[in-house]
Amino acid sequence: MAKNPYEILGVAKNASDADIKSAFRKLAKKYHPDLNPGKKDIEVKFKEITTAYDLLSDKEKRASYDRGDIDMEGQPTQQQFYRDYAQGPQARRYSYQSSGQRPDIDLDDLFGSFFKSRQGNYDEYHPDFNRGSADTHYTIEIDFLEAAKGGSKQVTLPDGRNLSITIPEGIEEGKQLRLKGQGGKNSRGQNGDAYIEIHIKSHPFYTRKGNDIYTEIPIGFHESILGSKIQVPTIHGSVDMTIPKGANSGASLRLKGKGIKGADQFVKLKIVMPPTIDSDLEQIIKQWSNKHSYNPRQTRG
Repeated sequence: MAKNPYEILGVAKNASDADIKSAFRKLAKKYHPDLNPGKKDIEVKFKEITTAYDLLSDKEKRASYDRGDIDMEGQPTQQQFYRDYAQGPQARRYSYQSSGQRPDIDLDDLFGSFFKSRQGNYDEYHPDFNRGSADTHYTIEIDFLEAAKGGSKQVTLPDGRNLSITIPEGIEEGKQLRLKGQGGKNSRGQNGDAYIEIHIKSHPFYTRKGNDIYTEIPIGFHESILGSKIQVPTIHGSVDMTIPKGANSGASLRLKGKGIKGADQFVKLKIVMPPTIDSDLEQIIKQWSNKHSYNPRQTRG
């Protein structure tokens, strides 16, 4: 067994208590015997790590080790033996003992608390850790409006269980929902989590870019020429929209706040001719065209 606890934990001699604790947790995660069953070399390594941590996490033991009074096992060195002998019974204050046993470490506590770091909960990024293969993964398809507006939805898992899940407002394609404790059981009898991947059906009227909604609305050429006020459907219900005089086909109008989570809806106009051109309309257009030489294909200077 190596004799230097600082080297074992991979820290400098002036490492802080927090650095020592962090180094121990990282090594314990890697070498804990419960996570490496049947590997004797791992058990030896783990004992070495915990012995080093047992010494360095105790301020008095660490100071005594640094002075050379005790070794890594907590036993008096030759130097300390002569000091004890010279000072008599009171020298017991220099005597340190290490239990030599594996500390009782709760893996859930060790890894759960440690990985609640700046990156968030470790389980969120590594859901299978400490659960074996107990996590289960499913996919469901939801309607466009369910994804846009959110809400509750009943789903039936392959094992026959019916669950009520909450669809967050504005959830995006391919995102996963985590149902804690709704997976299978691992070898330790713990329930894993169920992960549900969301797929969103297309909509015949709406499309989406981020949280903005896009749609196309047909208007009559008379509405384009004269201007008009029409009703336009949104994911929140129909609203009135004003078409300005002379609006062109392809023009985009914005309905503020009518998208997802307060985003906008953009309405593209499409001018549609009437199904039949009667004589009255034809006569009016002829009269107008005789008076005006407008050509939309002519390059404007």
